[in-house]
Amino acid sequence: MSSAKQTIPALLSLFFALSGCEQEQAKATAPPAKTTAPQPTAAPTPPPTASAPESKPRDDCPEGSKGEGTFQKPCEASGTSRMMEVTWTKKMDDKGPSFRVVNKSKNVILYGRMLVYFYDKAGKPLEVTDTHATPPKKKPYQVCFGNIFEGVMKPAEKAVITFSCVKKENVPEGATAIEAEMQMVGFPDASEKKVDFYWRNNDIGPDTRPKGGLKK
Repeated sequence: MSSAKQTIPALLSLFFALSGCEQEQAKATAPPAKTTAPQPTAAPTPPPTASAPESKPRDDCPEGSKGEGTFQKPCEASGTSRMMEVTWTKKMDDKGPSFRVVNKSKNVILYGRMLVYFYDKAGKPLEVTDTHATPPKKKPYQVCFGNIFEGVMKPAEKAVITFSCVKKENVPEGATAIEAEMQMVGFPDASEKKVDFYWRNNDIGPDTRPKGGLKK
């Protein structure tokens, strides 16, 4: 009996030992767990940008000029071409000199950029003091720009205007002659309150301008 009792525990020990080996072997031979490497994310594709429309010259620029008609790129003219005629009346009061203005174009004019030149008795150009500069400096002409006609000027319309931007104090000492050129004008839209397009002639408004200006 005692021999049989000793045999049974030995068999159980052998059984558990073999089971433990099988479990260890199963752990050893189990395939490694799969790991997924992070995938690089693609950079987002930028949205397509619309190309700027090509600028085109206007087909209604005044005769002899061409351009886009914008303020930066107006209908450009050359030579003696003028949209307005500006003449000093030879009168000046406490407000300043007055000018006779004539619209020579076929269009209504709302905006103007006028250059005013001064000359002494011998016809020598006189410089103007720019009091708005710091310090004040000399310049070859007085400038007026904006809606300076107290409204619009119709085709062939005439008016006598004392411009608020040409005051008596702007007239240099010794000036006996005053001349002006409307270097740039703006034509309004149907409302006559907003400029639709612009015209300009730099030839008639140079820095150095002899008395009488550019002649035909």
